Amino acid sequence: FREQPIFSTRAHVFQIDPNTKKNWVPTSKHAVTVSYFYDSTRNVYRIISLDGSKAIINSTITPNMTFTKTSQKFGQWADSRANTVYGLGFSSEHHLSKFAEKFQEFKEAARLAKEKSQEKMELTSTPSQESAGGDIQSPLMPESINGTDDERAMLEVTQNSEPRAEPTQNALPFTHRYRFHSH
Repeated sequence: FREQPIFSTRAHVFQIDPNTKKNWVPTSKHAVTVSYFYDSTRNVYRIISLDGSKAIINSTITPNMTFTKTSQKFGQWADSRANTVYGLGFSSEHHLSKFAEKFQEFKEAARLAKEKSQEKMELTSTPSQESAGGDIQSPLMPESINGTDDERAMLEVTQNSEPRAEPTQNALPFTHRYRFHSH
């Protein structure tokens, strides 16, 4: 792993028994290091635990994950991608609290990172959406025949979040034409 751990602790690692979904199966014979990593290339936070060279936890933190303390020294979270539930047994309540605190912190960071990446995607795709919006709205305008041109222009402005010149100009010839025919 190229990444540096941002927080490490020691715990006994368990996974839920895939057959019963009730019993815990220990995946480490003794306490192992469990670390939070930040993957800067993909902008994700992960929980990784190695037992020797084998990764017994490799869990990407997503905004909808929840870490639950089920006893004073035990906590768990479900990882839908790995289709399992991980359990951690700590040597003290303090270690458990610290781990839970970090989980919350990085989950929040993951949420913000996700929002940021979504914003980026929205920024790149707005132009196409806006022109489509303009086209769709214009033909609907004449349905509100009662009302003056001014009111219609107002509608046009409120429907487009940014008052731009183009959609209004596109719509006006249409409304005039319509009124002309209807008289």
